[in-house]
Amino acid sequence: MTLFLVMSFGAALIWLAVIAVVCFAMRSQRHVVTEPVASRLILWGGAIVPSAVIVAVLSYAMWLMPSLRPFAAAGEAALRIEVTGRQYWWSVTYHHANTPAVSANEIRLPAGRRVELALKSDDVIHSFWIPALGGKMDMIPGRTNRLSLLAQKTGVFRGVCAEYCGTSHTLMALTVVVMEPSAFETWLAAEAKPSPGVGGEGEALFLRHGCGACHHVKGTQASGLLGPDLSHFGARQRLAADIAANTEANIARFIAAPDAFKPGVEMPGFAMLPAQDIRAIAAWLKGLR
Repeated sequence: MTLFLVMSFGAALIWLAVIAVVCFAMRSQRHVVTEPVASRLILWGGAIVPSAVIVAVLSYAMWLMPSLRPFAAAGEAALRIEVTGRQYWWSVTYHHANTPAVSANEIRLPAGRRVELALKSDDVIHSFWIPALGGKMDMIPGRTNRLSLLAQKTGVFRGVCAEYCGTSHTLMALTVVVMEPSAFETWLAAEAKPSPGVGGEGEALFLRHGCGACHHVKGTQASGLLGPDLSHFGARQRLAADIAANTEANIARFIAAPDAFKPGVEMPGFAMLPAQDIRAIAAWLKGLR
């Protein structure tokens, strides 16, 4: 808020300088302005004053930046979340205690607690940005960038990829859920365990049709690493990197024709499967909570 007020004040000064020049020009239409006066007016009103204000605001922003985006001190961030950008989805791993929890396309944070995000990319340059919580940071193949976030209040926020990364760049978003600390701890403990929804006909069809070759589901034989981890998939709010609501109908549509949702997606379509098989798999995935 302080930075916003300072930038607004600087913008107002520049605006007033421009208006003053306009008013002077209008008042002086009936009088001859000498070349030295015109030169000083252009120099001060068009160069020196705006440049001084911009330099002052930029210097203040640079001075303030460490407090806006601080790196977590050793031991300060009890939770480290590894986020990997891929075309066109997000892999999310929570490193907490001794058991990591893996998710995709959704990040959950505890309110009032600082969290360290380790940002990576497996293919091209992406950019991680949650506008309501902090500035953006690039995700560059071959290196790890670190971002420290402190969410102040609970709620659901939207994150995006802010670097053009291919055909479905604009469809690469993620949901960020900020929870009360106690609720977050309960959720994280459950996330590290298999979903109570595993088993049954849906799981058998999921494995029979080869879905487990690309996707991992904790507590089942599905151990693929190419696609998003689908453990506890049914508890996520959105589908396919925040494209649609996570409903059985949308899941079934995505299984049949993923390219219709997200052009360029690497997942093949399964429209050749019997409709009842697709519906059964969709129901099973929605039940993984």
